Amino acid sequence: MSTTDTRPPLPPFTAETAAEKARLAEDAWNSRDPQRVSLAYTSDSRWRNRAEFVNGRAQIVQFLTRKWARELDYRLIKEVWAFTDNRIAVRFAYEWHDDAGNWFRSYGNENWEFDEKGLMRVRLASINDLPIRPEQRLFHWPPGPRPEGHQGLSELAL
Repeated sequence: MSTTDTRPPLPPFTAETAAEKARLAEDAWNSRDPQRVSLAYTSDSRWRNRAEFVNGRAQIVQFLTRKWARELDYRLIKEVWAFTDNRIAVRFAYEWHDDAGNWFRSYGNENWEFDEKGLMRVRLASINDLPIRPEQRLFHWPPGPRPEGHQGLSELAL
């Protein structure tokens, strides 16, 4: 990505463009492609993910590669909680299992800050993991983006 590239929608955000930005992020993360995901962030993006601190695209790729090697069959839903000119707060839930077959639903909140080109320069994430039984799973779509029409977090009462 060159320094002139943008990542629409751009700030300042409206309710519609904030929701679009969240859905684009959700789709990218559901691809489980660390390189693809990293391109939505500034080259010097700063993250706090749980208790881990990540700086820049190279570390983002390393972090996501480790994450998805551990969190198997990952499926994510994001929903906008609030937004301002260049910031969006989302809540999310994702389901995954470990290599022993134990299932989890991870719940969290993220605070995002964007530059004028629509690239995320700050991502602050707080996440909790809840062990679930396989029959409690709610996210059953094939790998990739959540299908259109699949319930969101509010409809699933999450």
